[in-house]
Amino acid sequence: MGVLVTGGAGFIGSAVCRRLVLSHRIPVVNIDKLTYAANLRSLDALAGEQSYMFEQVDICDRAGVDGVFGKHEPDAVIHLAAESHVDRSITGPSTFIDTNVMGTYNLLEAARKYYDLLTPERRRRFRFVHVSTDEVYGSLGATGLFCEETPYRPSSPYSASKAASDHLAHAWFKTYDLPVIVSNCSNNYGPYQFPEKLIPLIILNAIEGKPLPVYGNGSNVRDWLYVDDHAEGLISLLTRGRPGEKYNFGGNSERSNLDVVELICDVLDQMVAGRARRRSLITFVKDRPGHDLRYAIDASKARHELGWKPSKTFEEGIAQTVQWYLESRAWWEAPRVNVYGGTRLGLPEMQH
Repeated sequence: MGVLVTGGAGFIGSAVCRRLVLSHRIPVVNIDKLTYAANLRSLDALAGEQSYMFEQVDICDRAGVDGVFGKHEPDAVIHLAAESHVDRSITGPSTFIDTNVMGTYNLLEAARKYYDLLTPERRRRFRFVHVSTDEVYGSLGATGLFCEETPYRPSSPYSASKAASDHLAHAWFKTYDLPVIVSNCSNNYGPYQFPEKLIPLIILNAIEGKPLPVYGNGSNVRDWLYVDDHAEGLISLLTRGRPGEKYNFGGNSERSNLDVVELICDVLDQMVAGRARRRSLITFVKDRPGHDLRYAIDASKARHELGWKPSKTFEEGIAQTVQWYLESRAWWEAPRVNVYGGTRLGLPEMQH
């Protein structure tokens, strides 16, 4: 019983697990391969909770996934397991195809086999929430918003792999009547994010007095969404989302990358005294290949149908996020030292 969360040791997945168990008192089975970006310490708050269970399973392992469905008999799936870093997809796309496309296929087929054997009442309640990204839509110009009907135009191997998985998920609804709901979100940020993404990388570099790399001239715009707000949106889909539909989640917080980095510098300057303003650490570096100019989400469907809206402004969320990283060295120091120290990723000439 309960919810099967894939990728629950990751950034968004761990937030979903914590909120399901601690805020909603809904049992969770977390399956995670434990790749470089996973961290079981993100789930320390669930230690001793009898309604939380963990299984180390790769979604590409069909037998392993079938075993989890048979053992735990979930009422729903929230599928978050994915390779997610655009820069890594540029130099190593095969892992993204394996996990995001083939892994999603395996999970859909396992869920279909399981769903077909459920009683009518449990079939009525069952949901498969497939979690995706706004990057599948490609790049916006200076105006406009992504909505659920926006055509797909992925630019990177990462976004192409997620677009493929979205199409698979919708096809399993159309062809097999599996009650799939697809969600697409804007950039998430908050505590427990692996420090290869922009915001945690900038926070940690700024704490350590290292250069703060900004791609190109920093004009690329993203819509930022606090991770707990996104988690609440995903949970609301379990009871209020309509199978076969898509829902976009955005923070209504468009900021250029340079604006984000400058805000982090200013917040850290206020929280931690230093001899020089941290904005002096900003360093412009060669842009990412195929770097989309602007993403922005129209989340009105989620607001109207789900009653969902972000609870935090970007400024509030950044202040809380910076404070968390300042207080949580025990969480980030080992990954920072042993897994990824902040070196540049994603330039094609780096590929071997």
